[in-house]
Amino acid sequence: MDRRAFLGSLAGGLLAAPLVGEPQARRASPRLGLLLTGSPSDMTQARERDAFTRKLGELGWIEGQTLRVDARWATSDGILPGLAAALVRSGVDVIVAPGPAATSAARNATSTIPIVMIASTDPRTMGAAGLAHPGGNVTGLTIGQTEVVNEKRLELLKETLPRIRRVAVVWAVKRGDATVAATASLQAAARSLNLHLQDLDITEVNDFRGAFIAAREGGADAVLLVESPQAVVNRALIAKLALEGRLPVMSEFSRVVEAGGLISYGPDLSDLFARAASYVDKILKGAKPADLPIEQPPSWSW
Repeated sequence: MDRRAFLGSLAGGLLAAPLVGEPQARRASPRLGLLLTGSPSDMTQARERDAFTRKLGELGWIEGQTLRVDARWATSDGILPGLAAALVRSGVDVIVAPGPAATSAARNATSTIPIVMIASTDPRTMGAAGLAHPGGNVTGLTIGQTEVVNEKRLELLKETLPRIRRVAVVWAVKRGDATVAATASLQAAARSLNLHLQDLDITEVNDFRGAFIAAREGGADAVLLVESPQAVVNRALIAKLALEGRLPVMSEFSRVVEAGGLISYGPDLSDLFARAASYVDKILKGAKPADLPIEQPPSWSW
């Protein structure tokens, strides 16, 4: 090879090779979809969102740097299916769905994208084969057997207010196949406690006022609130209605008590959201939701 040919080949090689210190093409950050109840300006869930974001940060996932976050907000459960479908179309890598309505909407929207649920219902009704090996694309956290939890809450309410005879059960979750066992167990617990139950269903936020009026007119001495994210977001309204109707409220989450409810028995919401972040971390690092056991809360408080 003559000198000119050699120099031309060397120059071409140098131009083709990346310079030392030259920025390389970065892999796009993974996308996380959040299916939330309320609105971005609503600060009632700030504590839970902070716990979730803080835990993600501890695990190395920083929004805008190592992670892209797409949060969709629903003012009512009826909007959730459309929002879940939009997240799927946007190409998110994981969906976090707090509440049974959000989990159900996400599951109906996709059978492939991993879903991390925070659900107050039997995971099997959300498509999980079991707690240890959920199978499918849904994993995350559950508050445990809702029938057992609600029985305990009814017992505590009776211990706190021994003179009550009639309790209005305000269902802020959609009743159906997922709540058959919980409804039956509550009725059985009520009979053993010599209590009469009045079931009242909530679909939209405006239903809360009618439910409390119906409870008062039906002679209820107290309210047992079966919560959903919609109830937690609207806890100030619930406390106001309870005060107006002079109806003490037994809630599941302490946030309702902070707003003016009487007593609660259930897991800590901030802890649940932080634990959900750990699931997101594992999935983004390659774990399959089918192989991640569904957790129940390690502790309860009231």
